[in-house]
Amino acid sequence: MKKKYVLPSLAIAAIGLFAFQAANTDNGVVRNFTKSHMLSSGGQSGLTGAPGEANCTQCHSGTTLDGSSQNVFTMIDAAFNTVTSYTPGVTYTASLTLLSDPAKKGFSSVALDGTDTNAGSFTGSGIGGTQNFSAAGRDYVSHTASSNTSATATWGWTWVAPATSVGDVTFYIASNTANGNGTASGDEIFLSQHVITDATASVEEASEVHNDFVAGYNVSNNQVIINFTNLGSSEMHMNLVDMNGRSVFTSDLGLSQIGENSESIALPTSLKDGMYVVHFFVGNKAMSANILVRK
Repeated sequence: MKKKYVLPSLAIAAIGLFAFQAANTDNGVVRNFTKSHMLSSGGQSGLTGAPGEANCTQCHSGTTLDGSSQNVFTMIDAAFNTVTSYTPGVTYTASLTLLSDPAKKGFSSVALDGTDTNAGSFTGSGIGGTQNFSAAGRDYVSHTASSNTSATATWGWTWVAPATSVGDVTFYIASNTANGNGTASGDEIFLSQHVITDATASVEEASEVHNDFVAGYNVSNNQVIINFTNLGSSEMHMNLVDMNGRSVFTSDLGLSQIGENSESIALPTSLKDGMYVVHFFVGNKAMSANILVRK
């Protein structure tokens, strides 16, 4: 399922990722793969589930799962604002947090435009331990040998947007929550797609959500209170992240109303006091705010 966002703030390691090598390419799109070896240090291309690519279930048992909630993807600009559209040629920081926290985990990602052509370039920036590599005309990023454990809260890397407008860009992400038993069994592979829109073509769409988003904490009810205005009716989703970048709570909230909206989301009683970041999504729009939880 594609998630689509607009501007407003990693696994495949089972013991690891299986490497695949392209048997042939067609205009830079990987078409066929053959199993090569098993590696927990990442660095394998063609395993993101993107068009023309394989995914980890060719070596890990089971089928792929919907990663739309598991793979919490965020794009951040130079001013540390969460954004969901790009300006051509601008550099952004992309980050990935998994909803669950398995003993072993990893990821792989590629960014493609509407013609399934590589869009922009990656640089593994070292946040959480990431690396970049290229194959068959596509640029990839993944976890590293030292970042495939539960000690890694969030992976981050640099994405330089295409020099000219190419329309919407889709980030294809495959993540593996692994049990570390050294076999192909017991691991879960999550695939997700995250669309970053073209800022030069989405000004009108961005105006659908007014800039009156407010998030706060109600101590008496242990709830997050969210208020905003929306000109349409869209699916709502909240992700609560701690100051280490770890997702600690998510909630699907159904459809928003047209006009003024007020949402009250009960938090787990086990949640510790402290500062958190509320990431709130209304359809393809993302908004963020800090809250202080003090029960």
